[in-house]
This record gives sequence, C-alpha cells and structure tokens, in this order.
Amino acid sequence: MSKEWKEILGNLLTVKSIVTVVLTVVFAFLAVQGRIDGGQFLNIFSIVIAFYFGTQHQKITEKTTEKGENE
Repeated sequence: MSKEWKEILGNLLTVKSIVTVVLTVVFAFLAVQGRIDGGQFLNIFSIVIAFYFGTQHQKITEKTTEKGENE
C-alpha cells in the first residue's frame, strides 16, 4: 500500500471522522424508519457535516501556513 493511501486511511480513522460517519449512519437509519422526519435529519446532518468540513479546512489552512513560514 502506498504512503498516500496509508495517510488517507489514517485520517479516516480519527475519532472525529468515526463520530461523523456513525452519526450520519444513525440519523439516516432513524429517518428511514420514520422516527425523525426529513427536516430534522437535514438539520442535524448539516450541522455535523459543517463541523467536520470546517475543522478539516482549518487543519489544511494551518498546515499551509506552517509550510509557508518554514520556507
């Protein structure tokens, strides 16, 4: 397995990523069962995804800034 794939897999196994995936699956399951309606699912899912991608963007920005300062 290449180094890039190992890094990608390692990033997917972080606690934040696992929580995001589990929450997505649980709320999708509840929506399919009819325990929550589509609007509730959309609100919850939007918050979780926004948090996940917001923190990912912040990590990338920090790495880019650190790399620029070190050069």
